[in-house]
Amino acid sequence: MTHILAIDQGTTSSRAILFDSDLKITSSAQEEFEQHYPASGWVEHDASDLWSSTAAVCRAAIEKSSIGPDAIRGIGITNQRETVVVWDKQTGQPIHRAIVWQDRRTSEICQQLKSDGYEEQVTAKTGLLLDPYFSGTKLKWILDHVDGSRERARKGEILFGTVDTFLIWKLTGGASHVTDATNASRTLLYDIHKGKWSSTIADMLDIPMEMLPEVKDCAADFGMTRPDLFGREIPILGVAGDQQAAAIGQACFQPGMLKSTYGTGCFALLNTGDTPVRSENRLLTTVAYQFDGKPTYCLEGSIFIAGAVVQWLRDGLKIIREAKETQPLAERADDGQDVILVPAFTGLGAPYWNADCRGAIFGLTRNSGPEEFAKAALESVGYQTRDLLDAMQADWSDGEAQTLRVDGGMSASDWAMQFLSDIIGASVDRPQVLETTAQGVAWLAGWRAGLYPDQAGFAERWRVDRTFKPDMDDTTRERKFDRWQRAVQATMGV
Repeated sequence: MTHILAIDQGTTSSRAILFDSDLKITSSAQEEFEQHYPASGWVEHDASDLWSSTAAVCRAAIEKSSIGPDAIRGIGITNQRETVVVWDKQTGQPIHRAIVWQDRRTSEICQQLKSDGYEEQVTAKTGLLLDPYFSGTKLKWILDHVDGSRERARKGEILFGTVDTFLIWKLTGGASHVTDATNASRTLLYDIHKGKWSSTIADMLDIPMEMLPEVKDCAADFGMTRPDLFGREIPILGVAGDQQAAAIGQACFQPGMLKSTYGTGCFALLNTGDTPVRSENRLLTTVAYQFDGKPTYCLEGSIFIAGAVVQWLRDGLKIIREAKETQPLAERADDGQDVILVPAFTGLGAPYWNADCRGAIFGLTRNSGPEEFAKAALESVGYQTRDLLDAMQADWSDGEAQTLRVDGGMSASDWAMQFLSDIIGASVDRPQVLETTAQGVAWLAGWRAGLYPDQAGFAERWRVDRTFKPDMDDTTRERKFDRWQRAVQATMGV
């Protein structure tokens, strides 16, 4: 039993990766699924697609490898966070499509709660803000709009979960209704100081406590898979939300360590140790990981649109066919044009938290074309990251420039990572293993199973692929960033 199966259920696809006893990839499989946009600012998934694609890629990864299910010691799960699934306890059927973390339909609910003076209380307990991004108001919306669902929830007939909880429930045949502390801390319903669900906030949102899952450590016994799924029962031993899993995979175990993941969105996490730091700059205070009942906290900044801006170039503007075409286009862009793209397609995340503004482009000329759009798209990710890091430094810093560890699909772009280093004025380390999210939960499960070393041993294995160092003068850096900030303010003012 020398392998760990890592499930990485993301926003646009499900993946499964087999890691061997040296934490090296043996095989993998990936499957995209349909996105649903029933109204402006609404984003949904068919939860049945999340489950079927996950089961399919797990089987495919096992079949592609030279090992059988008997060689798998355990399973680790990482997932898109904040996405809400509500399902029938008896049938396992969702009562509504999953409402995705990007969805903004609960903006009015959040505004009303703010107007009623609830945000201070919510932030004090959860470390989060009253924003449609988080699970709580999404769950309230489903209960408000599906007839009879709230009463059925009180009777224990329907269950709530983030995606990890739904997958575990399906994997175990309904035997386990559980989550981990990192996913719980993103729901708007979890008191990160007391380490339990907040009945006060549940009452505020009229959410029955009976439908909430049990909360466990990140490395724990989450249940056994049904034997008919993979040929034998396999224990589920590690769970973490995708961004915390990436921080674990980047071995960010010491206070002050910083990582940023570039997937559909961009998420920067700063380890603050056993102290939850209250942000004065509208960052989030959340659980980085929890072992032996003891949480480690972090500050997090969330950008809604990172890799999704490249998807927009491909699917919306149709100026590229593949993401990799973006870099050569950006390299050919006219340096005399300073086009700024503010990709607020679903509002702006940290540190602005404006759910209602939408994207805008500034600085267009008659000669602006695909090259300038590609450059502006990649630069927008660097600018947004600097917004986050500046806010983090203001909240918690010894004054020294941090080295930023990066991962995710966009981190493979040398051009984007060099601009990122230039605009933040600090080194950027890209690891040898870019699959840090899956590797993080593989390590959790393998550590729990006794296959992998402890935190210190895992951190020693971390290796850098390339370090990007800033090569932009201070005057240019600040001029460009000032234009970005003015563009953001103009966008929010529309």
